[in-house]
Amino acid sequence: MEMVNLTIDGVHTRVPKTWTVMDAAKAIGIDIPALCYLKGVNEIGACRICVVEVERARTLQASCVLPVAEGMVVHTESPKVVEARRQILRLLLDNHPNDCLTCDKAGECKLQEYAYKYDVKFKEHDGWRRESHIDTSNPYIHRDDSKCILCGRCVSICAQVQERSVLSFGDRGYKTHIIADNERALADSACVSCGRCLSVCPVGALLDNRVIGKFRSWELEKEDVVCNRCEYGCEFELLRRNGKIVGVRAKAPSTDRPLCLKGRLTLDLLYNENPNMPLAKKDGKYVEVSWAEALELEDLLQKLEAKHI
Repeated sequence: MEMVNLTIDGVHTRVPKTWTVMDAAKAIGIDIPALCYLKGVNEIGACRICVVEVERARTLQASCVLPVAEGMVVHTESPKVVEARRQILRLLLDNHPNDCLTCDKAGECKLQEYAYKYDVKFKEHDGWRRESHIDTSNPYIHRDDSKCILCGRCVSICAQVQERSVLSFGDRGYKTHIIADNERALADSACVSCGRCLSVCPVGALLDNRVIGKFRSWELEKEDVVCNRCEYGCEFELLRRNGKIVGVRAKAPSTDRPLCLKGRLTLDLLYNENPNMPLAKKDGKYVEVSWAEALELEDLLQKLEAKHI
C-alpha cells in the first residue's frame, strides 16, 4: 500500500494515500469537528465545520473529503479555521430554536457541543427563520424541522437500504428541508420506523418518541448489547437511569446492518422494566397491539404448534 508523509498540528504522521486528512488526524488523536460527516455513509463535505488550513492552499479545505498528499502541512485550529467555524455556527444558531435547556438532545447534541467549544451564542434577530414543523404522526419517531441543520445524514443512511429510501431533500435554497416521500407525514409515508435516521442525527431534529422526557443524557449509564433476533447482530445501547433501564437505543448501523423496529422492540421488552406497549399501523393508523403480534411471534407459535400436532 502506498504511503504518504504529512504533518498535522506539528505532528508528523505516515498514512495510506487513500486516506483523508480527517482520517489521518483521527489516527494521531486529533479530533476535527464534523456535523454532516459519517464515514462510509455521508462523505460530502457539506457542513464545512471540518475545514482545515493547508499550507500553500488558497482556501480552507473540508478535511472529510480532502485526500492526504506527500509533504502536506495541515493546521486544524489556526485563527482562520476557528473564525470560519464560528461563522458557520453563528449561521446555524441564527436559524435554530433556543431551547437547549429543555431539548432531549441536550448533552449529546453536536451543535451544542461545538457552539460551547467555540464560544458562539444565540442572539435575537428579526430575520427569517425556517418554518417550524413538528411531525408526531409516527409513534416511534419525533421529527422537528426547526432543529434540522440539513447535514444529510438521515437521507444518506435511509438510502443505504434500497427498499427504504424514504427521506430526501425537498425545495430549494433557504426553504430546503427534509421530506418523507412526497412531503408526507412520517405516518403516511413508506417509513418502517427502523430507527436508522435516529441513530445518526447529530441534533434534536429526530428523536425516539418512546423515550422523550424520560431522562437527561447526563443521568444515563450506557451498556452495549447485541440484538440476536436475526443474523445481522445490530448493536444497541441499554440506557440505565438510577440503576433501572429506561430505554433502548440503536447505535449507528453499517451497510450490512439494516436495523429494524422488531429488533428494537425485542430488546425493549427483554430489558426495559416498564416498556411502552407496541403500536402497529393498521388501515393507515397506528393502534396498540400485543407484544406477540408486534414481534411477529404469533405466526411462529402457530407453526410450532402445527409441527407438533
